[in-house]
Amino acid sequence: MGTLPEPFAGWFAGRGWAPRPHQLALLQAARRGESALLVAPTGGGKTLAGFLPSLTDLHAAPRDGLHTLYVSPLKALAVDIARNLTAPVEEMGLPIAIETRTGDTPANRRARQRAAPPNLLLTTPESLALLLTLPDAPTLFGGLGAVVVDEIHALAGTKRGDQLALGLARLGTLAPKARRVGLSATVAHPDALRAFLSPTARPDDVRLVIGAGGAEPMLDMLLPEGRLPWGGHMGLASMPEVYRRIREAKVTIVFVNTRAQAELCFQALWRLNDDNLPIGLHHGSLTVEQRRKVEAAMAAGRLRAVVATASLDLGIDWGAVDQVVQVGAPKGVSRLLQRIGRANHRLDEPSRAVLVPANRFEVIECTAARQAVAAQELDGDPPRPGGLDVLCQHILACAVAGPFLPDDLYAEVTRAQPYAALTRRDFDDALRFVEDGGYALSSYDRFRRLFRDADGRIHVRSNAVARQLRMNLGTIVETPLLKVRLRGGPVLGEVEEWFISTLTPGDCFIFAGQLLRFEGLDAMSAIVSRGGEGEPRVPAYAGSRMPLTTWLAARVRAILHDPKAWKALPAPVQEWLRLQRHASQMPPKDGLLVETFPRGGKWFLVAYCFEGRLAHQTLGMLVTKRMERLGMGPLGYLATDYVLAAWCAFEPTGVERLFEEDILGEELEEWMAESSMLRRSFRNIATIAGLIEKNHPGQEKSGRQMTMNADLIYDVLRRHEPDHILLRATRQEAASGLTDVARISLLLARARAGGIVHRALPRVSPLAVPALIEEGREWVAGGAEDALLAEAAAMVEEVTGGAELFTEVLAEVTEAIPARGDRDRVRRPRRGDGKDGRARDGRYNRFIRSAPKGLTTPR
Repeated sequence: MGTLPEPFAGWFAGRGWAPRPHQLALLQAARRGESALLVAPTGGGKTLAGFLPSLTDLHAAPRDGLHTLYVSPLKALAVDIARNLTAPVEEMGLPIAIETRTGDTPANRRARQRAAPPNLLLTTPESLALLLTLPDAPTLFGGLGAVVVDEIHALAGTKRGDQLALGLARLGTLAPKARRVGLSATVAHPDALRAFLSPTARPDDVRLVIGAGGAEPMLDMLLPEGRLPWGGHMGLASMPEVYRRIREAKVTIVFVNTRAQAELCFQALWRLNDDNLPIGLHHGSLTVEQRRKVEAAMAAGRLRAVVATASLDLGIDWGAVDQVVQVGAPKGVSRLLQRIGRANHRLDEPSRAVLVPANRFEVIECTAARQAVAAQELDGDPPRPGGLDVLCQHILACAVAGPFLPDDLYAEVTRAQPYAALTRRDFDDALRFVEDGGYALSSYDRFRRLFRDADGRIHVRSNAVARQLRMNLGTIVETPLLKVRLRGGPVLGEVEEWFISTLTPGDCFIFAGQLLRFEGLDAMSAIVSRGGEGEPRVPAYAGSRMPLTTWLAARVRAILHDPKAWKALPAPVQEWLRLQRHASQMPPKDGLLVETFPRGGKWFLVAYCFEGRLAHQTLGMLVTKRMERLGMGPLGYLATDYVLAAWCAFEPTGVERLFEEDILGEELEEWMAESSMLRRSFRNIATIAGLIEKNHPGQEKSGRQMTMNADLIYDVLRRHEPDHILLRATRQEAASGLTDVARISLLLARARAGGIVHRALPRVSPLAVPALIEEGREWVAGGAEDALLAEAAAMVEEVTGGAELFTEVLAEVTEAIPARGDRDRVRRPRRGDGKDGRARDGRYNRFIRSAPKGLTTPR
């Protein structure tokens, strides 16, 4: 095991610390020139372990230029690490320059970094890709000694990870002696991540270092006082209890799963904030300035709580945080452990976390998650093959950096783990597309971006092509966004274009923790003012819902199947499950339970699949298509993380035929050919690959323009070149990501092996009630509300025969009626809301006025 030289040993000793074994192990590996993957619990000093060899190298042999490149999945994490690393460097008096480079870095600083690179540069995959396109990239990275990839599990297996892997392969060419270090607290597939780091895509090239475990986390579950909701996923009923927990703790991070949920929970907490506690809001649609102010305030100890999405999931080290609250089911064990680790960021002290399920199914999921954490089980899928669209972008980026030979670039690309199995045909087709658009598009001059010289070298055709590439570089393709700008004031953030299109002047909505009135559109901005009347809406964001992981879903099925496991559940949930067993039966652990029953002149089918919302959405499309073929008259369907519910005009018979494995054959092909989903997927792939350019000098295309262009090209390619590389990429992505076909296949195979149990019931079962309540949220409107209220109350009375549950669900459906999916309507607190209504309304108005100052907290 390695030892620490001075002044590092003295710095540790001066704080009463001793270096941890995994920190010394990384130091030893670096001295041998070995790459390493460090898996250590949160609070174990992973980041310092990753940088320690670089700091000791630079102390022993000071030099100018870039020595270590640090890559983070989050801008906020890079900034936080730079801040935390600067302190010990200054305390030891080390002449080491540390800087960040992200999309938020000012142009003058970026120019200075090229002219005089810092010793340690902290960046993101996107900024690294941009740096590699520069003509002076060989000079900038030629002396690189190390690359540190933080939170590597969050990147591998994603398109951002594909981009990073290709960047690492390029760095392997520019700086072949640079060692690589990966850092993570939650690794389900260590060999796959070792291969991701490896310069040859072989795991044996990378040493695996396992850090000793820390104190077991203290993980509680918090239920609302009074009734436990049957449906919904916002968790607002528990906000009084969450507020009490915030008040009792020092500093709390309240994690939620969507940005809409963040806005709603923040507003609910504010309405309860009689103590004027400073509470912040943090999510990816807020402006950089607002996020930075919240981060700085948390680091300085000026906030008691912050409501956040995944924007604060990874690595942020705020030592004062002593409690994490997870509102809504976590959807994955690894994700939950990452969030738990934000509390008590010390290895020898337990992290305190509270799970706040939003409904009864989520209670079971939270129970399963607690059991998985106790068993130290991690979940997550192994990295998938790299995307062909990312490869196309990388080929163009390499040409922008300088001429290359196709054979050399193919050899380099296949040294990246996601592309280790890339065929030469796919590479050549990708190169041909980047060169001239491919057979169907080659006659259009706008798609001619590369040319070959007499020696076969590939060159970029013009400076304009290079400029366009740099302006559109990256793999994050979001739904078109519009800035939200206060009239005569600053930009507050961005919301999706479709949401603004549903507003008329005078409508109000909640955003950035504020009540805003929509005034109109101005170019690419939505102009708003503070305040407003009526019930405000909350923007939802496409793709923001997290999928339930396979491993956690299996634990949920196991709990439902085993009555002995129900003892771990709250009494209302136990009673709910006992009612289900009496009225129907429990879903099997390995098979599939399908219930059918009449209700309101329609026939309902509920399948208890437990494979996540995405898989259920695709399965619902396929099942209703087969229902149509079988003459059942499908009318619609709804997918939750737990069940698939469909309704039709005629009684479903031969239910087993709806879940045969051949449904992934003809029905899937037919549906994918007709579905608009493939068009949306093609648009994203075409944007990443460079066929469609979102950003242009001095202008930006609207979402409608981009969609129109993508649809036209999609139709041309399908007609004239159906095997085009981008169509292949679209089908690949649809099968692996957009439709979750793999999980559907596993579900159907499990159903075949374990058996499909069909229960034809005279009325709805207790487990089906949440799905029908959710179904009402989607299609009920106008005069149908009273009918839904009476129907839902009556159906629960039929199931339970008890007045208590009848009254409970009656109240729940009354609350559910105004809601529309994620866009739950909330009302502004009015004067007279309880005995403190007037004071609460006054504080709310003060909050509205003070929010633009930065911290969405009272002055």
